[in-house]
Amino acid sequence: MKALTGITAGEFARRRKQLMRMVGDDAILVLPAAPERVRSHDTFYPYRQDSDFWYLCGFPEPEAVLVLVPGRKHGEALLFCRERDPEREGWDGPRAGQEGAVEEFGMDDAYPIDDLDEILPGLLEGRSRVYYHFGRDADFDLKLIGWVRHVRAQVRQGAQPPHEFLELGHLLHELRLFKSKDEIKLMQRAADISVEAHRAAMRTAKPGIREYELQADLERVFRANDAWPAYNSIVGAGHNACVLHYRANSGQAKEGELVLIDAGAEYRGYAADITRTFPVTGRFSKEQRALHDLVGAAQAAALAQAKPGTAYEAGHNAAVETLTEGLLKLGLLKGKLEKNIAEGRYRRFYRHKTGHWLGLDVHDVGDYRIDGESRQLEPGMVFTIEPGLYVGADDTAVHEKWRGIGIRIEDDVLITSDGHRVLTNALARSADEIETEMAQQ
Repeated sequence: MKALTGITAGEFARRRKQLMRMVGDDAILVLPAAPERVRSHDTFYPYRQDSDFWYLCGFPEPEAVLVLVPGRKHGEALLFCRERDPEREGWDGPRAGQEGAVEEFGMDDAYPIDDLDEILPGLLEGRSRVYYHFGRDADFDLKLIGWVRHVRAQVRQGAQPPHEFLELGHLLHELRLFKSKDEIKLMQRAADISVEAHRAAMRTAKPGIREYELQADLERVFRANDAWPAYNSIVGAGHNACVLHYRANSGQAKEGELVLIDAGAEYRGYAADITRTFPVTGRFSKEQRALHDLVGAAQAAALAQAKPGTAYEAGHNAAVETLTEGLLKLGLLKGKLEKNIAEGRYRRFYRHKTGHWLGLDVHDVGDYRIDGESRQLEPGMVFTIEPGLYVGADDTAVHEKWRGIGIRIEDDVLITSDGHRVLTNALARSADEIETEMAQQ
């Protein structure tokens, strides 16, 4: 069994070492793999590993537990996993087994998952602090508490049970926020696949096409490049584009309507996240172009703030100011710029933030604020910039020419030492670029 992660065993080992240095030699870290999820009766959803577990070892199987024991002389990185089983492997595919966990995934040692109850209490004994994700898996929470109680029951015999439980995410997620060179390569590959997929959808679009047909065009490109959807693809035609997390993808794109597609590939665990809005006929109307240009200007304003030392929230603030000023000029808002921003009147047409961290999760981990203040951008951070405007189809307070128009433009941005790099820059973005792209059908 070959590990297809795109990350070397050496990098996984460095991540584990860095985390263990942060927690100290009197701690122990316990991370279970993601469980399999039943789809219906005896069929399962496609398995997707827990991102934190994956980040530290790249092991792709369920029924596994990673245990890190800093300073342990007989090995610090231990994996409990399924044993090889020719009968089950004939049904479900190959397993790494204990030998594969060591040879392919760089573990110091590996044990059968069935031995966890017997071995883990001994690993907990003598450790003062346990780092773990409490609340994610109620069944595993109870197991861990039971193992600690087992050690406590041996106190009279000299056992030293852990006395402190700490949230693992506080430290681990700060590590995940900063991407390595290999991670950036994988994210660029995910972005490139996503760009190709969006182009395929743009070139297929025509009046009368169903949203799910465009979804199929997108996701065929994902799978053809050994990638998966990083999240449920959003394909909203007409007023469906005004539903931020539209799910049905069952509508029909009619003559003169826009189509909003929010979709990204996941490649080797890393996500891309792109949104484009385009006219199904290949040409924007006057009103559609006006709002599209305004969203594009807001994205450019936010992108100008994407550089080291700038507050993360500066991008959102810049986008809000640009959008509000533009809405006032178009007559969709009235009054003074400052008052509209202060009172949040723009939220009638722009209800979400301008981006989020991106990585192993499409809405990736990492704090946005530190000590109550927006954190500063630093090299290695990757996030989206995605302003939008959404005018409800039933909003009778605006002229009917604006109603039912939903637009979002989203790109993936890496902070570099001297500014930023747009990972998704190859995809047509402006109205002129989109019309040119769609003319190439």
